[in-house]
Amino acid sequence: MRQLSGSTRRGAGFDTNLAHWRGVLDGLHAEEASLRAGGGEKAAARQTSQGKMLVRERLRALLDPGTPFLELGVWAGWGMYEAWGGAPSAGCVMGIGIVCGRRCVVVANDATVKAGAWFPITCKKILRAQEIALENRLPVVYLVDSAGVFLPLQEEIFPDKEHFGRVFYNNARLSAAGIYQIAAIMGPCVAGGAYLPIMSDEALIVEGTGSIFLAGPALVRAAIGEQIDAEQLGGAEVMADVAMVVDDRFPDDGSCLAAVRNRVGQLAIPRLVPFDRIEPAEPAVDLTQIMGVMPTDRTRPYDTYALLAHLLDRSEFDEYKATSGRTLVCGTGRIDGWALGMVANQRAVVVRKRGLDPKEREMQIGGVIYADAADKGARFVELCNQKGIPLLFLQDVTGFMVGSRAEREGIIKDGAKMVNVVANSAVPKITVVIGNSYGAGNYAMAGKAYGPRFIFAWPSACIAVMGGEQAAQTLLQLQVGKRAVSEEEKQALLDEIRACYEATEDPRYAAARLWVDGILDPRCTREAVSGCIEACAHQGELPPFRWGVLQT
Repeated sequence: MRQLSGSTRRGAGFDTNLAHWRGVLDGLHAEEASLRAGGGEKAAARQTSQGKMLVRERLRALLDPGTPFLELGVWAGWGMYEAWGGAPSAGCVMGIGIVCGRRCVVVANDATVKAGAWFPITCKKILRAQEIALENRLPVVYLVDSAGVFLPLQEEIFPDKEHFGRVFYNNARLSAAGIYQIAAIMGPCVAGGAYLPIMSDEALIVEGTGSIFLAGPALVRAAIGEQIDAEQLGGAEVMADVAMVVDDRFPDDGSCLAAVRNRVGQLAIPRLVPFDRIEPAEPAVDLTQIMGVMPTDRTRPYDTYALLAHLLDRSEFDEYKATSGRTLVCGTGRIDGWALGMVANQRAVVVRKRGLDPKEREMQIGGVIYADAADKGARFVELCNQKGIPLLFLQDVTGFMVGSRAEREGIIKDGAKMVNVVANSAVPKITVVIGNSYGAGNYAMAGKAYGPRFIFAWPSACIAVMGGEQAAQTLLQLQVGKRAVSEEEKQALLDEIRACYEATEDPRYAAARLWVDGILDPRCTREAVSGCIEACAHQGELPPFRWGVLQT
């Protein structure tokens, strides 16, 4: 076991880095506060005037006091749907919290945002919540208060496989898998959206504000000419006492939420995967200083061991194959007491010895996966699966090495081996994009497409098929072709392409589209990772680790 605290001596740019990223984080926290405010004060006042709690008041009443709530998808919808006034946090709150001692996935509509209507990204966010519940066998609590599909965008939410109907499909699969779901109908629940609570195992409704029907009063009048109001059509008394669609009705939000807590509290205690955990310990170095390690320029090198020193309990790290494949750092350590396998890209330039001849040496480019690193990474992921140790991937990768030497060394073979093993890993994978995440390197390091249980980004993250400068130069050549252009025109085109491309590299852009579950304050990484492992343990048992044919 290696003590990493000696790797954290401050470089010349440490204080500059720290000041820069603290400023960035202050800006992100301010934006997050605005997103959490939902539709704003006027919309909030309208909801409270109806006798309804606001969404975050409901959460406080639902969750055990003083327990953490791992909120996911805060940035969903950021910068999207501006023509319709935006959809802060996709008009719903989603995350993992503790209800009467049981860890649950919670999905709660925010009716201050377009009356809780579903935008396309809202659907994607709720599907993500159900995916987390299904993978980790976590109970689900739905707090329903929604006007249904946002009709101007219906073609982007209704007909496809990953659209609206998939939510109810997942309701059925969760229930069949024995994963408990309970819904509290605390506002309108219209049309297809009515199936979400009613396909849950239990459904409760609030009198006076909750309603549920396949067609609202206006549609009923248009379709069959019947004149009826919402309460008579699908209010609490009708749905509980007459139609018996819901199980119970309650006079207000508070009593309904108390009933939800009581019923969740009756669930059997789950059997957990026995991931190893000992008494937690703080890192030997100050975690609050971690962003001083990260350069403000993503092309600059830094020492990955310094980052690990800020993250690991006692800053202790048991490295795997420390003297080979050195652009990939692998090894085991602990975060909040949990044993974890670390797979991290090394951005500091290293020297690889080629044979015993001292002349046979080659500089390796930091952040690039070479054949020996890919082989090492694949072997380490296999080993963690053999030992039942969850994996934490720290991504700062520009891709696999290219060129004649790399091809002759078998980079495609070794890269495919790593990708295959990562794809088939049975132990949970948690991914944090801390810097660059380009091309196939994103895949090998357990990017979104490779099924991490949870994936986050730091403010320093950048997710794209390649870097902005390389992409801009490539696209410029395609646009210009063989026609003659002046240097001024070429530079103007280059600047335009670069600006457009780099806008999509912003971690907020990725988080808005749920390519990542959220943007982490690096100082909160240990807490988030620990909460994720706690959730992953609820799956009960690990499936066998199998993989396909590997080129060796």
